[in-house]
Amino acid sequence: MKAYMSVCKLRFINGLQYRSAALAGMATQLFFGFVFIMIFVAFYSRSTVPAPMPLPSLVAYVWLQQAFLSFIMLWFRDNEIFQLITGGNIAYELCRPCGIYQFWFAKLLAQRLSSAVLRCLPILLVAFLLPEPYKMGLPPSPAALALFAITLLLGLLVIVAISMLIYISVFWTMSPAGSMLMFSVIGEFFAGMVIPVPLMPGWLQNVAYALPFRWTADFPFRVYSGQIPQAEALWGILVQLLWLAALIGVGRWSLHKALRHVVIQGG
Repeated sequence: MKAYMSVCKLRFINGLQYRSAALAGMATQLFFGFVFIMIFVAFYSRSTVPAPMPLPSLVAYVWLQQAFLSFIMLWFRDNEIFQLITGGNIAYELCRPCGIYQFWFAKLLAQRLSSAVLRCLPILLVAFLLPEPYKMGLPPSPAALALFAITLLLGLLVIVAISMLIYISVFWTMSPAGSMLMFSVIGEFFAGMVIPVPLMPGWLQNVAYALPFRWTADFPFRVYSGQIPQAEALWGILVQLLWLAALIGVGRWSLHKALRHVVIQGG
């Protein structure tokens, strides 16, 4: 465990060096946050039926998306791992005195954490200082804030476990393009990144509830705004843990199967 913690720490420190990329990312995320909120404000102002999600909750939902984008985006990738698999340098990974799954998991987790640390606080600060209706509100209670922090971190672990399946699939496809496109399009849609899950038609919501993606973004963001009650949030944490265990189990089994049939050419 100490080896994986050290890898995570080193990758986290290394990721903090990319400040210029973080500044560019903050500007982009603030811009898209304003655009999305303006679109939703326009729709809400013309709506003649009760909204399934109050506008202040929706505004908080959008700003949390932008602030913690590194936690929840599926197109976030480590090209080094892809090159290890497709270039044959996976042989060096097999020589390490540690598990490949845990090693890669720690690397991916640290990269997402370092990217989010550099961006989330400035974005949230701007969001809290904006005028209405763009202003982001506080959670309804300290308990809701604590549950949000727990669910967000569990969602981060779930998204890394899903990302591991993308990398493992490259052992068979030998090209990351297809896996990245499929997972990112489907995953981010059902996570509520395009349309918040409460605004989807009923049948699409049922599909989203049956998949693990909404537990990475939609669930913690709605816990923050109080749309999901505390009792339901506690049950949701249990579901997150079950999904995390299932995804890690499938990932470790798939990686073991892939490594048993891997062929490294060259010398």
